[in-house]
Amino acid sequence: MSFFQHLEALRWHLVRSGLAILVFAIVAFIYFDDIFAYIIMGPTHTDFFTYRMMCNMGNALQNMSSFFKADSFCVKSINVKLINTELAGQFNLQLNSSIMIGLIAGVPYLLYEIWRFIRPALHEKERKAASGFVFYSSSLFVLGVLFGYFIITPLSIRFLASYTVSSQIENMYSSDSFISSETMLTLLAGLVFQLPIVIYILASLGIVTPKFMRDKRRYAIIAVLVLAAIITPSPDALTMMIVAMPLYVLFEFSILVASFVERRRKNRDDELMVQ
Repeated sequence: MSFFQHLEALRWHLVRSGLAILVFAIVAFIYFDDIFAYIIMGPTHTDFFTYRMMCNMGNALQNMSSFFKADSFCVKSINVKLINTELAGQFNLQLNSSIMIGLIAGVPYLLYEIWRFIRPALHEKERKAASGFVFYSSSLFVLGVLFGYFIITPLSIRFLASYTVSSQIENMYSSDSFISSETMLTLLAGLVFQLPIVIYILASLGIVTPKFMRDKRRYAIIAVLVLAAIITPSPDALTMMIVAMPLYVLFEFSILVASFVERRRKNRDDELMVQ
């Protein structure tokens, strides 16, 4: 295929991906009332799944030791009051939110179309080695989105909504500000969870080795703690550790991925030496 034929093929892959995202966005637009009430505004409700689990954890820790107070884990109220200051603000809110939901829901199909585009350029062994790309990448993205929605977002909202400089200042948030913050935290977590895929590619190219990652483990721990502190602006150390632990586990899993790639490359080299 010529360069322009490749561009034409890529264009149709992107068109199909765009249509899939559009379908999800239309569905989200139609059922936006329920999506807004139970999903977008879910982390602002005290009966949200995360808050209930935190309260249960606080009760369990209190039963184990009097040092822990269950009340500090239980969320009694979250004062989030959204306002709209533009004539078309609420319509744009529904439209933009539906598009963003369609994009998040359409990521697995987008990855599938990307795989279909690059697959013909790979050798047979490369195709077999990367055959699970769509499944693993989509699964990690979904896990990241769930982690961002159920862990990072509610913890951030809980702290920021209760933070006040003075009692004379009333917190009222624009709808755009609230939803953009929630979307950013959720999508950021989904992208961060792509780390094993990135390490797989870099290790396959010989840029990253498991030894290098093990040697830099201490720096990775510091980076994870800093990232957790940035993502969750709460001064509570326990909250920061709740976010930091899964991120560190993700780093250790990436080391296993790099080790797997290195062993496979070594076995392939041994087979070539025998031949």
